[in-house]
Amino acid sequence: MADNKIVYARESVLDPDEFIDVLRRSTLAERRPVDDPERIKLMCRNANLIVTARQNGLLVGVARSVTDFVYCTYLSDLAVDHSLQKQGIGVRLISETKKHSMSAKLILLSAPAAVKYYPKIGMKRHEHCFMLDDINDLKIDDRQASGAQ
Repeated sequence: MADNKIVYARESVLDPDEFIDVLRRSTLAERRPVDDPERIKLMCRNANLIVTARQNGLLVGVARSVTDFVYCTYLSDLAVDHSLQKQGIGVRLISETKKHSMSAKLILLSAPAAVKYYPKIGMKRHEHCFMLDDINDLKIDDRQASGAQ
């Protein structure tokens, strides 16, 4: 009989195909470039804190972060297989991520469907977050562009 226990671990490498698979089995594939394997490969390679949840060796959850380990940890992807959600896997992945960067603030941008989840597990909403997707959206006047004081 198979052991259905979830095993959590920090892993130094995240296989891009496994990552795509768990993204598709969660809700994150809708907002991640799963059809761009090169971009996914670079996302996996450049993450420096990867915490996984595996069941019988299968990746069923992942917390993929970029961190300096002392000031800030950006948890950029938190994905849990849809069939295993609401069992505490996500909060455990967050907890394990935080344990590896205890003095750093853990920061994430919520998926729309998860906005109400994070306050329930003790995370605080921050109203001062800003994003820039397209550099052309940045408004730079002539003085700023030339470096004038």
